[in-house]
Amino acid sequence: MHRPVQRVGRAPRLTRILVSAAAVPVMLVAGGCSSDSGSADDAKKSAGSSPDAKASVSASADAVQPAAYAKLPEPCSMLSKKTLGELVPKGVKSGKEGKSDDVSTRGNCYWNSLDNNGVKGSQFRWLNVAQLRFESDSRGEGNQQAHTYFEKQVTGARSVTGAKNTKSEPVSGTGDEATAVTYDLKKKEGSFKQQTIVARVENVVVTLDYNGAGLAGEKTPNAADLLKAAEKAAKEAVAAVSAANEDGGAGASASPSRSATASKSASPSKSASPSKNAPKSASPSASASKKS
Repeated sequence: MHRPVQRVGRAPRLTRILVSAAAVPVMLVAGGCSSDSGSADDAKKSAGSSPDAKASVSASADAVQPAAYAKLPEPCSMLSKKTLGELVPKGVKSGKEGKSDDVSTRGNCYWNSLDNNGVKGSQFRWLNVAQLRFESDSRGEGNQQAHTYFEKQVTGARSVTGAKNTKSEPVSGTGDEATAVTYDLKKKEGSFKQQTIVARVENVVVTLDYNGAGLAGEKTPNAADLLKAAEKAAKEAVAAVSAANEDGGAGASASPSRSATASKSASPSKSASPSKNAPKSASPSASASKKS
């Protein structure tokens, strides 16, 4: 009589054990899903921080923009005959192009004028226009390199040895930035009035040096008049650079023949020396130096 009762009493315990055992796989499956999701997130984070991904982002951030201007006008054609007639009235046709190893990136032209008034002396004028173009490369964007060089040119013009009464001021309407530096320079030939204008337009820097002197008893020219003429010429030179790059700069870029015949590199300050008949003190200022 007691045996059937014992069998019936064990059945509930077995049922609880089976139910509990069946629940274990369910929990494991749920835990497995959670583990897979975490692995996927970790994989995404790992991919995002991989060396290749970082290099791609870095390369994109370090990429420099191409330089705006790819050409330069012919140095001796940057100024009109009318403007030259105002600055070097007796030397409009005296223009000589300086030597350059690459006329697509650097060049200059210089003129001198000597108005002989006999026993009263002579009026002397000397003009040099130099241009330097920067490419965008590993050193940075062309515009920024040109800006750095622009500042160096201005600093150089302000610190010429022997200069007196040095003054500088910004020049409006001349490229992206421009500064005029003026000073007096005493030489054995006479007292020279120097005007140096440094201007930047995009990735090109134009440096214009213009000086005048009264020789052999002739009066010293008015510095304000010389500066006004120099500023006009600088604006025209900057406009010539921009025009050379309009519509691809057709007809305004350096011709192949000029590139083929260009001699070894020479800095504007060296190549822009005045003619043998001109006073030695008519040499350009330090601002016309070669790109460092």
